[in-house]
Amino acid sequence: MTLIKMQTGDRFVANSAEIFQRYGVTLEVGYDFEEYRSLLKEARPDHELGAPYDPRLREMTAQNALWIVGRNTAGKVVHTQALRMLENHSLSVGEYFTRRFREYPPSVRTLDLERSRFRAGPGAMRMFGSVAYHGEFWIAPGAESLRGQGMSCVLGRYGFFEAIQHWDPDHIVAFMAKGIAFKGLAERTGWMHTQPGALRWFLKGNDVPIEGFMAYMDREDLHYVLELPLNDLVEMAA
Repeated sequence: MTLIKMQTGDRFVANSAEIFQRYGVTLEVGYDFEEYRSLLKEARPDHELGAPYDPRLREMTAQNALWIVGRNTAGKVVHTQALRMLENHSLSVGEYFTRRFREYPPSVRTLDLERSRFRAGPGAMRMFGSVAYHGEFWIAPGAESLRGQGMSCVLGRYGFFEAIQHWDPDHIVAFMAKGIAFKGLAERTGWMHTQPGALRWFLKGNDVPIEGFMAYMDREDLHYVLELPLNDLVEMAA
């Protein structure tokens, strides 16, 4: 096990706190996903809580899952993300999702799960041990949005930081639509590795699939990313 470098955590907390204060963002970490569902209904009424984080489908506790919301100075929710530990046991990430990827769909009601598929890449087949799954990443749009301000760099890394503090996982993974990946979200939020062609989600009555990437990192990657200077990243991504 790699020991957490306290100076890395201290540096990230100090730098991110200054940036959050500059932009008037306050973050809250929670564990009750019914409460999170209620927050989503207010902040994102067109979005349903994703199946991977639905406590009605699986047991979600303070030991295996958390959510993060960011509020602006008016108290309005302007950011969300969530993490949970996978129950992959002795399976590699590739084997786990080959068997269970249908439990991690995008929040779309008309999915044709029978036609959809997951393709395990070499990286996924090499990943064993404890694995955190990251999702629900959203920044509110609008005239006063944090989008385009470089804040995704800090918010994404804050999720990584909380994963380390809670579980110090061997790996962390996420799925994202190809179009979003091509716009650079993976790079901005700090992901060091991506696998194209990981997912093909079909909609009922439509033969054109939604293609997805899998982003992933190991423990050493997480620590490396959190050691990078934040202010430079925010300025470059803005």
